[in-house]
Amino acid sequence: MKTRLIMIASALVASMICLPASAQPGPGMGGMAPGMSDGMAQGGGPGARAPRDCNKAPNPAACNAHREARASARDACKSTAGPQRRQCLHEQMRNFDCAKAGNMQQCEARKVAYTECQGQVGPAFRQCVQQKMPPMDCTKAPNQARCERHQQVREACKDKMGPEHKACLREHFKGN
Repeated sequence: MKTRLIMIASALVASMICLPASAQPGPGMGGMAPGMSDGMAQGGGPGARAPRDCNKAPNPAACNAHREARASARDACKSTAGPQRRQCLHEQMRNFDCAKAGNMQQCEARKVAYTECQGQVGPAFRQCVQQKMPPMDCTKAPNQARCERHQQVREACKDKMGPEHKACLREHFKGN
């Protein structure tokens, strides 16, 4: 009887000691990532992705230029919050120097589309930009067949927004 009580008591004490440690969230469960001081990734909110390694990118120079542009946009808009911050970031990113971009023609076309769709926000803005963008030149693509397939799917799904757009993309890419 005495050994049974000792075993129950030691199991109870062990569970009380281990329970607080097992209740702590790990890095993938909303806790802090290694090396982070406040649980937020650099420049983002909760759940933000870690920065991309530009050395592994297909065009490291364009990746670094994009990263620098985002950092300068964040610095320029750090005094704003909410919708004003989002608008400020969009305006700053429209000032991106296309000479540093991986595809200068596409960058310039995107800047023109952003200007034409300036008064719209959210999904309507994204759809407007998508419709204003010229089709990509698949002759310069590394995989021309894949590029042409993407162009066909973009054209088929261009009039849809949000979940309907995603469902349309899934439906058309299902065969691949």
